[in-house]
Amino acid sequence: MNIIDELEWRGAINQQTDAEGLRELTEQKSISLYCGVDPTGDSMHIGHLIPFIVLKRFQLAGHRPVILIGGATGTIGDPSGRQSERSLQSLEQVQANVEALTAQMKKLFITEGDNQIRLVNNYDWTHKINVIEFLRDYGKNFSINAMLAKDVVASRLESGISFTEFSYQILQALDFLHLYRHEDVQLQIGGSDQWGNITSGLDLIRKKEGPEAKAFGLTIPLMLKADGTKFGKTAGGAVWLDPNKTTPFEFYQFWANTDDRDVIKYLKYFTFLTKEQIDELAVKVETEPHKREAQKTLAEEMTRFVHGEELLEQAKRITAALFTGDIKSLTADEIEQGFKEMPTYEATKEAKNIVDWLVELGIEPSKRQAREDITKGAISMNGERVSELDLVVTPDLAIGGRFIIIRKGKKNYSLVKLS
Repeated sequence: MNIIDELEWRGAINQQTDAEGLRELTEQKSISLYCGVDPTGDSMHIGHLIPFIVLKRFQLAGHRPVILIGGATGTIGDPSGRQSERSLQSLEQVQANVEALTAQMKKLFITEGDNQIRLVNNYDWTHKINVIEFLRDYGKNFSINAMLAKDVVASRLESGISFTEFSYQILQALDFLHLYRHEDVQLQIGGSDQWGNITSGLDLIRKKEGPEAKAFGLTIPLMLKADGTKFGKTAGGAVWLDPNKTTPFEFYQFWANTDDRDVIKYLKYFTFLTKEQIDELAVKVETEPHKREAQKTLAEEMTRFVHGEELLEQAKRITAALFTGDIKSLTADEIEQGFKEMPTYEATKEAKNIVDWLVELGIEPSKRQAREDITKGAISMNGERVSELDLVVTPDLAIGGRFIIIRKGKKNYSLVKLS
């Protein structure tokens, strides 16, 4: 299957500047292509993954991807999708973010000895250009009328846009020209909001290299969930690739909780499963939705890809323990991940009667209610039912000496941290 055919089957193409020309070029030879990300933070979230997964598909089809980290453009700020000016970060913060994203990209996309994917930083060539060269050599090639007509700029005219953000499309166009000249890059890919920036780059290449220059642009659709809300957001915010921001368990659960209406679309977009494998899972969504096999496969594939086999197995252990109530099988670190979003209480290491302890923490409203719940078997500690009203809670009952998990009823978990 041609790479363009595969992307179309996966629903990963929104717009192309020359669909026929790109298909013909990719069938004739191996091409170089690029996608960029600005270091606005020290981690990517799952929304950033979409175009880079496409980049990886091109590599698997025999092409040569270039990943661009925007050390220069990140100091300016892309106006795409925003209705107000970004707060400029210090150069030191931008550099720290560059280093963090570079490490993330290497972990995700570049295996040892892999020379097919190259990493570049646009600061390396942009910082050498002085303001006179910028205006004469590049600014002269841009029409203000055309720049104002770009969607990302037009949407900001009412609320206002600075010259700094207005000039972003020139800098990105300069990137495409540089990579065309020095890395043989003929294709830029990006999200649907990057269409204006990509076409600016194509215009600059043709003005500088001649109208016959073969360069192309391709964008990926904006991803929305079946309910119309934006993909990748949860009640707690973005789903990050950094395990310190979104734990592997939370990451796994995000994918495992995918709506039946979205799961096949996500399998096509994000995983490297074959058409046959995905078609088989699509049948199971229709015939055995209660088994959630497609969601489990999606969660496993994505957690393995981003966090590796070991942390995938850890996420699955936590999930299984929460389902069965076998809390004692977890380590303290796994408890911290699995119960991160649950009601949390602080307790001292002083030995106390279970009834007094539950009331003092606020897990039970009164001693009468605590006794009643214990007598009825409604209270469990670390997965084991509490049956004795005279039980004394001591630090040796805590998992790893740090945590005690109380379950009240079937589903009401509380995390108690011993200080």
